[in-house]
Amino acid sequence: MKFKLKTYLTPLLLGVLLFAFSGCATVFRGEHRDLSLASEPDGAQVFINGMYYGRTPLKLELRPNQPYTIEFRKDGFETEVRHIKNEIGVGWVVLDVVCGVVPVLIDALTGAWYDLDQKYVNAILKRQQEGV
Repeated sequence: MKFKLKTYLTPLLLGVLLFAFSGCATVFRGEHRDLSLASEPDGAQVFINGMYYGRTPLKLELRPNQPYTIEFRKDGFETEVRHIKNEIGVGWVVLDVVCGVVPVLIDALTGAWYDLDQKYVNAILKRQQEGV
């Protein structure tokens, strides 16, 4: 009987310890959020906070603990700028507080509490006017 109890108790205890020493949002959602970027027409260069990431259509994983400025650039078209904000998920904060100090610290440090205010951005590029 003791052997069977140990067999079931050990994984249960490990699971409880893992959960106690990690943040709820980190465990259930991770530290990154998906962001899909598209443009009309396709093939626009995408710059996020000044860094080049590729051409549309594009799917990225971004850390949600900061805002982003996204530029869509294509020859013959005006640059389109979009802003992505971040917002804190109050439910995750409450859940972490209930679970203890360690989850609060982990989720706060990793930024897992945060969400991006958009998951999909489609930029419609306007043709540049000739002679301007």
